[in-house]
Amino acid sequence: MIYPANVGEYLSIDEVSLSNGELYTFVTNKIGRGKRGSLVASIKGTRSQDIIDTLERLPLESRKNVREITLDMAKNIESAVRMTFPEASLVTDRFHVVKLVMEALQHLRIKKRWEELDKENDLILKCKSEGKKYKSKEFSNGDTPKQLLARSRYIIAKKEIQWTENQRERAEILFKEHPDLHVAYKHSLAFRSIYEEKLRTTAERRFKEWINNTFEKELKTFYTTANTVKTNFENILNFYTNRNTNANAESFNAKIKLFRANLRGVTDTAFFLFRLEKLFA
Repeated sequence: MIYPANVGEYLSIDEVSLSNGELYTFVTNKIGRGKRGSLVASIKGTRSQDIIDTLERLPLESRKNVREITLDMAKNIESAVRMTFPEASLVTDRFHVVKLVMEALQHLRIKKRWEELDKENDLILKCKSEGKKYKSKEFSNGDTPKQLLARSRYIIAKKEIQWTENQRERAEILFKEHPDLHVAYKHSLAFRSIYEEKLRTTAERRFKEWINNTFEKELKTFYTTANTVKTNFENILNFYTNRNTNANAESFNAKIKLFRANLRGVTDTAFFLFRLEKLFA
């Protein structure tokens, strides 16, 4: 479904599941702010050609007037947008980029937690074979090694200034026990701080420094992230032109999910899309 009257200069594109994991791609107008007039297009699936075929039904003049589109790092959507909006600047959503860095950090924490679980299991078996009772090591805050890593999930996702006293104590123990996790945490904070820069040139320099540091310090957990940033570098830097994000698209998706939950699922997709049209198009 397309709504040419809702095309504006600043758009967002994202996908969302309506029912049973079936994905739909939605194009929304930022000016609409998730209300009436927000929905520009609704496309079944995420195939690049399907998106192109649908969006090319919009008048060419309207498509040429689009100045900027925010999107995630999906290459199929990026190629479709480049084909259909020739004059638009593409902006990789900052939250998707930061999320990639945070997932790399959490991956290291989870890996260490599994290692601790293996160590504990080995010690339990050893104690059983020797006829002894196993007692796990405890830190000053009462955490065992595996509990320390499990309970640090939200700590390493926050900045130090946001920690409570208990979290600060746990973080001190965590970083003392796992110095490499402390290095990775500091490296993730350095990346997040780049988005606080106002100038594109400064941000570009700092991104390059962060990528170089990743490989020079052999922070292997961030190798994939660094390579992904290099691949999407120009689109990531386009953020600093207007500092637009895909937040309105995520908000729109949240409304659809809430609507779906209130209806206890979607049994008639066509009717559900009809209702979305009446509300948002």
